[in-house]
Amino acid sequence: MSEALDWNKNIIKEFRENDGKLGGMFEGGSLLLLTTTGAKSGEPRTSPLAYAQEDGKYVVAASYAGADKNPAWYHNIVANPKVTIEVGTEKFEATATVVLEDRAERDRLYALLTSTMPGFADYEKKTDRVIPVVTISR
Repeated sequence: MSEALDWNKNIIKEFRENDGKLGGMFEGGSLLLLTTTGAKSGEPRTSPLAYAQEDGKYVVAASYAGADKNPAWYHNIVANPKVTIEVGTEKFEATATVVLEDRAERDRLYALLTSTMPGFADYEKKTDRVIPVVTISR
């Protein structure tokens, strides 16, 4: 298993064992677990993601820490937007929507993320791609 998968596996374990609360660098932050259906495998795939909230929607970015490609979870939601999210002790079915057509709206939502998590601004500087923004709603 790669380092990134081990890292995520440990975060997911801590999240679930502590009612959605994390310590270390994530302490006090907003983190959710997104479970998608693998685009190729059809298997459930869970990813921990930082988020912001607006109007009852969860806002996440397919930043992949500024890598030059989108993360696997992004490809999964493009193929199947029906997802499950866990926030704190709550777990529910939801729909993920890529904010693609309206660049101004995408930029506004990305700015929302950077306002609470400044590291997202650094991710944009590391890559030439436009980092996709996704909203998740019930």
